Amino acid sequence: MTFARVFQGSLFTAADAHTVTFHRQALLCLDEAGVIARIIPATATDYSTVRQVAQNHERLVVLAPNTYLLPGFIDLHVYAPQWPQAGLALDRPLADWLNTYTFPLEAKYADTGYAQRVYQHLVAELLANGTTTAQYFGTIHHAANLVLAQQCVRLGQRGYVGQVVMDNPDQTPATYRSATATLTADTERFILAVQKLAQSSRTTLVPVITPRFVPSCTPRALTLLGQLAHRYALPIQTHCSESVWEDQYVPAHFNGQRDTEVLERAGLLTAKTVVAHGTQLTAPDFARLHRTQAAVAHCPISNAYFGNAVFPVQTALDHQVTVGLGSDISGGFTPSLYRNIQQAVMASQMLQDGTTPTQPTGRAASRISAKTAFYLATKGGAQSLHLKAGQLAPGYLADFQVVHDRYATVMPTDSDSVFERLIYQTTPAEIQEVYVGGRLVHHR
Repeated sequence: MTFARVFQGSLFTAADAHTVTFHRQALLCLDEAGVIARIIPATATDYSTVRQVAQNHERLVVLAPNTYLLPGFIDLHVYAPQWPQAGLALDRPLADWLNTYTFPLEAKYADTGYAQRVYQHLVAELLANGTTTAQYFGTIHHAANLVLAQQCVRLGQRGYVGQVVMDNPDQTPATYRSATATLTADTERFILAVQKLAQSSRTTLVPVITPRFVPSCTPRALTLLGQLAHRYALPIQTHCSESVWEDQYVPAHFNGQRDTEVLERAGLLTAKTVVAHGTQLTAPDFARLHRTQAAVAHCPISNAYFGNAVFPVQTALDHQVTVGLGSDISGGFTPSLYRNIQQAVMASQMLQDGTTPTQPTGRAASRISAKTAFYLATKGGAQSLHLKAGQLAPGYLADFQVVHDRYATVMPTDSDSVFERLIYQTTPAEIQEVYVGGRLVHHR
């Protein structure tokens, strides 16, 4: 059988939340649709034949020594307009950070020329960091959000793009606020425009229902957005129980209900929902997320600044809640999910050990491994979006990275050592190529 492309090289892919599968010098065979047709181990009887046929047809790509295939990363929570302030003012309280820096910055996207410059740079930067799929918060501006969607199409990234809704006058500035009266029409216009653009796209492009978070929305806005999500069978993204402030504000203003309750009553907590952060979620919240099949975007770097706690990944997994990873630019200062994988592991250790030796406040069995964090960035993210990606396996989209192990000549070369070294040492300089649907979208 002749394949559209065959990559010869060693690969790592998450089998589940605790196991990573390794194939040494396998053949990753792609079909014409950009889907993985077969993975042929080096021990297979037809390995040499398939390799020779691909070579004869000039369809064989042989990875360089000490180079590995990894699935493309899936970033579940990117605040696209905040890219220009990544790393700025993270020492400020959340309310001050939003009102002094973030809202004025997001208001600038009324200028589509500005949006063009920022979004072109951001999407390219994410691809260079191995992120093949991103779920984006946009702004309240229709035209700027379409620019973001267009950049995803142009550069070849799978994009889930949301037009932000924030209409509560008590929590949003007059200069940057959605209009409740036209909310349905404005959001519907965005949905239809993205769906039309998606028809001509070679990759995934999906509009996402996006209430900023419960405090920034009126009850009517939440209800209207829930109705639109149901009408168009669309994914939903929002923040949920992100901080102590939010955790206290919502019950005080919504008759004692918690975030998850408010969202469910509005029709916004469904099997297509991804809620970000969740550092203040309780056992009943996790039970509700499991029952509704909603997923969580774990944003470990951002949580360190604004979450007031460590999100308990293992607790969520024990409740059978789907969890993926998010950079939360710019609450998170880096576009690298490698950095967020590392922080997820470190934060889980801190959660388990507690913060002071004299007051053991840790939570037992909270630590996660690099393998679990890698799962969040790949398979967990894909499951959160119901996307057949995030794995190097037959039938899955051929979204992957080609990554160089720069320390191979001086460090152990067994598969476990190589895997952890890639997780902890990879920077954009080591990501040599990135493919989406079998198409090269980034190379160094």
